[in-house]
Amino acid sequence: MQAITLQIPRRIDIFSDDELYDFCAANPELRIERDENGQIIIMPPTGLESSFVNNELQTETSVWNRKTKAGRVSDSNGGYKLPDNSMRAPDVGWVSNERLATVTAEQLKKFAPVTPDFVIEVRSESDGLAELKAKMNKWLANGVRLAWLVDTQEQTTIVYRPNQVPEEVPFGQTLSGEDVLIGFTLNVKEVLGL
Repeated sequence: MQAITLQIPRRIDIFSDDELYDFCAANPELRIERDENGQIIIMPPTGLESSFVNNELQTETSVWNRKTKAGRVSDSNGGYKLPDNSMRAPDVGWVSNERLATVTAEQLKKFAPVTPDFVIEVRSESDGLAELKAKMNKWLANGVRLAWLVDTQEQTTIVYRPNQVPEEVPFGQTLSGEDVLIGFTLNVKEVLGL
């Protein structure tokens, strides 16, 4: 099952940020995002295998963050209001303490207007690769500093950095958090037990 984008006429400003949050809260069984044009995207749940992968990658990121206390880690339910007015929820997101200092505790209770420094998106069974690549570029355009697209079907991770050509890294090679998640390394093949 593919994601469904609800086609909303441009003349209708269907949801304010608060209304979008309320809509999502009223439909907790749905995975909802909003694109930069205000269109609502309803994504199917992932298969259990993709959920296992998401959890392992989030755990590795959280363990690193617990040691460094450099920021906060979000899961796929955490929505970010981005500068282009979209609301996106990466499979794993990490926000530095510096960026978190720009939002209030009250804003963090909803879709906070902050861009994660780092995101991981996992290609699930229902995801098209072209759409995911476009989404990764939108993350960068909104200020993400490092992004990984983990493709379990091809057993590669595509690494996205601002103003650079994406780099494909086979699962057996160790990834680096570079100057974003300093000291963080991850070998997807080892973590997933492949």
